[in-house]
Amino acid sequence: MTSADLRTRPARSTVSPLPAARRARPGVQRGPNLTLGPTRTARTLGLAALAVLAVAWLLPMAWAVLTAFKSEQDASDPVHWIWPQAGFTLDGFRTVIERGDLPLWMWNSFFVSAAVTVVTVAVSAAAGYAFSRTVFRGRRVLFALTVASVLVPPQMLIVPWFQQMLTLNLVDTYAAVILPQTVAPVMVFILKKHFDTIPRELEEAARLDGAGHLRIFWAVMLPLSRPMLAAVSIFVFIGAWNNFLWPFVSTSDPALMTLPVGITAVKDAYGVNYAQTMASSVLAALPLVLVFVFFQRHIVKSVATTGLGGQ
Repeated sequence: MTSADLRTRPARSTVSPLPAARRARPGVQRGPNLTLGPTRTARTLGLAALAVLAVAWLLPMAWAVLTAFKSEQDASDPVHWIWPQAGFTLDGFRTVIERGDLPLWMWNSFFVSAAVTVVTVAVSAAAGYAFSRTVFRGRRVLFALTVASVLVPPQMLIVPWFQQMLTLNLVDTYAAVILPQTVAPVMVFILKKHFDTIPRELEEAARLDGAGHLRIFWAVMLPLSRPMLAAVSIFVFIGAWNNFLWPFVSTSDPALMTLPVGITAVKDAYGVNYAQTMASSVLAALPLVLVFVFFQRHIVKSVATTGLGGQ
């Protein structure tokens, strides 16, 4: 082949054409593929399914809020279950506040939940870092036991915990309510997996500067894990706030009652009153709603960046 032929021959394109399945087609939107496909019909079906699930999830909450603002007579009326005949009232909330010591119960719940959150996050983060970044004898066996303990229902540990509190003479104290709730193997597992995703080059750079494990954990790992630590803190706080069984078993002192225990005591003492029960439930859930509203960005960010959302 002469040089003249090479000059006159058209240049071959180095860019391979797109497969036929990936070429743009009318009615197809670009973006992440859904389970049902990338078409408008699939997206519409997915949004419709999410809307149905959202409505099904919100209906019980809407019914509880409506019942809380009814009188006891209207709350038991199966006919006018949406709009009461006597109109909406605050009698249920007023009765719950007058009959019980609601401010003390809310303070106890906040103090216990905050203490459980601080201790649980500190212990779980330290354990997760140890499993992720250190090597010691029996590490795999201990981590396997930690993961296996997730399968143990907390109800099975009520009697051993109570016997332990009796031995330590901690029954009817804040310590008895707080300490057993700080054991959270699932949080250790989550934080360990999160620490695994942090590049080891950052740890090696800190070691070149003379940092040890404690300095690396405090100055490198924890600042890089703020979204995950915030999400874990919120989950632990919500679980401790809603916990009823262990605070009910571990203490009989009215001054140490948490909100779920105190509300149950009022309900048992005065019978089943639907409006008052729903009013107390709304009051108990209101702080959790505020916590989620203020910190939902951290929850979404942690789930999106650590693979907990199935990514």
